[in-house]
Amino acid sequence: MKKIIVENLKYRYPLTNELALKGISFEVDKGEFIGIVGKNLSGKSTLCQALVGLVPHFYKGAYGGSVIVDGLEVSQSEISELSQKVGIVFQNPFTQVTGSKLTVYEEIAFGLENMGISREEMRERIDHSLKLLDIYKFKDRNPFDLSGGQMQRMAIASIIAMKPEIIVLDEPTSQLDPQGSEEVFKAIQNLSKEGMTVIMVEHKMEKIAKYSDRVMLLNHGEIVDFDIPEKIFSRGDLGDYGVTAPAFTKICKGLGIKNKITGLYPITIDEAYDLVVSYNE
Repeated sequence: MKKIIVENLKYRYPLTNELALKGISFEVDKGEFIGIVGKNLSGKSTLCQALVGLVPHFYKGAYGGSVIVDGLEVSQSEISELSQKVGIVFQNPFTQVTGSKLTVYEEIAFGLENMGISREEMRERIDHSLKLLDIYKFKDRNPFDLSGGQMQRMAIASIIAMKPEIIVLDEPTSQLDPQGSEEVFKAIQNLSKEGMTVIMVEHKMEKIAKYSDRVMLLNHGEIVDFDIPEKIFSRGDLGDYGVTAPAFTKICKGLGIKNKITGLYPITIDEAYDLVVSYNE
């Protein structure tokens, strides 16, 4: 089942001459975890905004093509309607904290209150999202007393509680330490396993390689490639697009060690270890 269908999407920001997105097309299935990579100004954030309706409803500008998320044509739908289908988590969790609530529990309840959800269902949704993101133990804590990783998980929980079919994350771990990043990725993987469709922009290639089902490589508003992580990170021209392969992939490339059947290089430490062992046998 196709959760996202993008056809010939073009977009230019107001007062600019160059297209930020240049006629891109792709489809995403239900429950897929899609990683988006590319250098700065490649169109990654613009694409995220197009998937949730901020483009063209908020940013305006010149818009062409179509984006359909869970059956809704984005350009023809209200943001309020789209927000029940697709949620977005931004790079900085502080931008999503209301600052008006005293506890994590109340913060996550804020969006549900605006949706008119019953009190009993609100409790069920909030408890589920808190436990899924492993922050239930922080439910009575002030949001600003959380660590960066905990706060980002709270921001994700607030979106999950609204039960969107799709979640879009724009560099959610850029300000987090390795432990915080791992916490967020594991939480997102749990969501994907539950059937939620995940779109994530990220610069941490080891994580994208490990967790993504497919990876989209963007450059200057165009899709260069869209395939499984092994194929994307085995490309010899990644540097031309501002992307660095995972460390284990680079090591195996340098040693000339790759899968003898697929001809692809490994992307995780376990895959690299197995190949090195097989080469030495």
